[in-house]
Amino acid sequence: MDFADLIQILAATVRLSVPLIFTALAGLYAERSGIFDIGLEGKMLFSAFSAASVATVTGSPWLGLFAGILTGVLLSLLHGFASITQRGNQIISGVAINFIASGLTILLGNAWFGQGGRTPQLPNTARFTEITLPFAADIAPIPVLGPLYSGLVSGQNILVYLAFLAVPFTWWVLYRTRFGLRVRAVGENPGAVDTAGISVAWLRYRALICCGILAGFAGTYLSIAQSAGFIREMSAGKGYIALAALVFAKWKPLNVLLTCLLFGFLDAASIRLQGIILPGIGEVPVQLIQALPYILTVILLAGFIGKAIPPKAGGVPYVKER
Repeated sequence: MDFADLIQILAATVRLSVPLIFTALAGLYAERSGIFDIGLEGKMLFSAFSAASVATVTGSPWLGLFAGILTGVLLSLLHGFASITQRGNQIISGVAINFIASGLTILLGNAWFGQGGRTPQLPNTARFTEITLPFAADIAPIPVLGPLYSGLVSGQNILVYLAFLAVPFTWWVLYRTRFGLRVRAVGENPGAVDTAGISVAWLRYRALICCGILAGFAGTYLSIAQSAGFIREMSAGKGYIALAALVFAKWKPLNVLLTCLLFGFLDAASIRLQGIILPGIGEVPVQLIQALPYILTVILLAGFIGKAIPPKAGGVPYVKER
């Protein structure tokens, strides 16, 4: 493997980690406020469908992004209504959202476009395409620095840059703003927050709205940035991997970035290793290579993470004392 191959793997790592970063940060807002959100997979999937559908009809990726975000927020509000207002089981509510998204995207896709749950292929004008940063071509011949800048930093679409900017922004919101302090407090001790005269329900709803916005970005990236349209079940378990990354990162934004990059690298490496021949074994089955990221996810979570302590009030409906 030469340096050019390494740059290609790193660039693929960045692209594959973006939906994980957005989704893990979405789960971070929800779980820091005390709401477990298993429905991240469904939010991402339905947002991907909405973004691709609107981009197909309007030809605008920005309207597609708006539709994806709106879908994510609406599903988050649905989850909030079930788990906050009605004090329902948060796990069941999240699983229900996943089932709804899985079924409705196929049903609506067939009804609207008649392509077996797909949307029509989008032209480049209706997608978020790669951006060439200034001086990329001029710096490219410079050893090491040139390929890193022109092949890794440059040539990504705008949602990639937004994903990496969302990490320090989330850290700032959670640790340097009043809203973030209250979100963390309501996830640990909602009774104390309520005693201070702050609405626990409204605070958790706002955290879920943030969750829906980021899930909308993740879904939009899948369908109109990474791909050129929606295909059925295109989230392919990324919501669950993002939840695993969130636990592995122990609910800290900067750790979330590193963990998602690790999982993105495993995914990129699995693609690169397909068809490889190992001495004494022969060609490695494609199915094993495709399962490699999931196997390593389980190994990492089971053997290297140590004890992960979630927010104390997570998963428990808050009942105001009278």
